[in-house]
Amino acid sequence: MNNKRRLHIHISVDSIEKSIPFYNTQFATEPTKVKEDYVQWLVDDLSLNFAISTRGYEKGVNHLGVQYESDDALLKTQRLFESNGIKGKEDKGAVCCYKKSNKYWLEDPTGIVWENYHSMDDIEVFGVDGDNTSDGCCVPTFGDFSETPSCTPSTNASECCN
Repeated sequence: MNNKRRLHIHISVDSIEKSIPFYNTQFATEPTKVKEDYVQWLVDDLSLNFAISTRGYEKGVNHLGVQYESDDALLKTQRLFESNGIKGKEDKGAVCCYKKSNKYWLEDPTGIVWENYHSMDDIEVFGVDGDNTSDGCCVPTFGDFSETPSCTPSTNASECCN
């Protein structure tokens, strides 16, 4: 009996055509099924890191991401995105979610935030924003990152933290 499981994530997007290149790059593979209104990628080499939290400013999907085993693998992925014209935001030495990590944040064509990252060390705080560790790190507003990675976005695009 095969006990293999596969996580299914289904995201509604604005444009199939614009989204295919992003997800081909994100998963480093071509789709296994393409229809006019539906595309599927079956990705065998990804395992899952799933987390829940009571932190953040909205309930529901916070962000999606891929965890890498090394900074070299993360950098290789960053360069692949950039070579495909998909620009992101580096976040080196981020202190977030009880980890110290190097990250490369991206936004897909629909506006869903993706966190590609390599974690180096466990830490004892969720995030660092001065003395406040009750903040909502890992809740980026893409393109408007704060100087500290542990920032709860505001509705004002000119300032990240409330």
